[in-house]
Amino acid sequence: MSGPGNSDVEAGEQPKDKMRQRTDTNTLVLRVLLETDRRLFALGLFVVVFVALVVVGVVHPTSAILLREGDTVETLFNALISATVTGVTVVLTLNQLVLSQELGAVGDQRERMEGAMEFREDVESVLDTPVSPADPSAFLRALVEVTAVRAEEVRDVLDTDNEDLREFVDDLVSSTTGNATQVSESLEGEKFGRYSVLSAALNFNYSWKLYAARRLRNQFADELNDEADEALEEFVETLMLFGPGREHFKTLYFQWELINLSRSIVVTAVPALVVAICTLVYYDPAVFGGVVFGVDQVVLLVGLTAAIAVAPFVVLLSYVLRIATVTKRTLSIGPFILRETDRDEDIDWQ
Repeated sequence: MSGPGNSDVEAGEQPKDKMRQRTDTNTLVLRVLLETDRRLFALGLFVVVFVALVVVGVVHPTSAILLREGDTVETLFNALISATVTGVTVVLTLNQLVLSQELGAVGDQRERMEGAMEFREDVESVLDTPVSPADPSAFLRALVEVTAVRAEEVRDVLDTDNEDLREFVDDLVSSTTGNATQVSESLEGEKFGRYSVLSAALNFNYSWKLYAARRLRNQFADELNDEADEALEEFVETLMLFGPGREHFKTLYFQWELINLSRSIVVTAVPALVVAICTLVYYDPAVFGGVVFGVDQVVLLVGLTAAIAVAPFVVLLSYVLRIATVTKRTLSIGPFILRETDRDEDIDWQ
């Protein structure tokens, strides 16, 4: 079936709805990066650092001698203390710069309020409700559910003998309603601040649906009856509201995580500095001359204290990896497909 611009619509596989299914990254890796509790993730990294230091100490033929003689330990912990103080200061400063956008004159705050209220009014007109939900998860859930309703309306009012058009509308509606049901169930009962809220929102593949709906509307402009064209327009309008809504809550979640990051770094920086300073001042290799499970006590001591000294950076890494991964997966807003696995194969522009 040909349409404007000599474009053809051909059957093919639709992109997966869940975010971790739309990437070539290993599913287990993506699950660990995104869904693992940050405290457990940081603890895992801490264990990896400690084990790596101990293994190197065991494998190295003269590790015990190096740690008992010379100034190896002194040099190491001098550097760790300086790095911890400098690093924590820089991280906290950067976090404050990011969060400073919450500060502003009353005029700026009023403009933000007017923008938020205008957006809520647009959503309320789509939801056909006097007041849209105040809770972020309920707000997103309501948008997702009304999107499914609007998609079904397109199929219900479609009046055509074109089998290709009907088939692609059925595919789009089925994809939307199935995806919306999964996301709605995932959002039910969730509270803002948990990654599960953002994760559920990211699993609603609205960008492909928006792209497909607009292409179908333009491709079959001459074959859509007025009711179907209007229903498709309302479907697109709802998807266009979900996009900025999701991005808004994603931004708020990032700010929430940065606050948690600041607190976690402060909590871990104090014991890390205490341990590093105590090791630097009171370290006496003569006291630790034994062997534990075949490993020299000096190797264990230095490995453990060094791992504790880098704990603030382990915590930083655990938070930054999640934020960076989500940001990379959601760089665009609207019908822009940045990943090969996301590109629609149903609509060919040949």
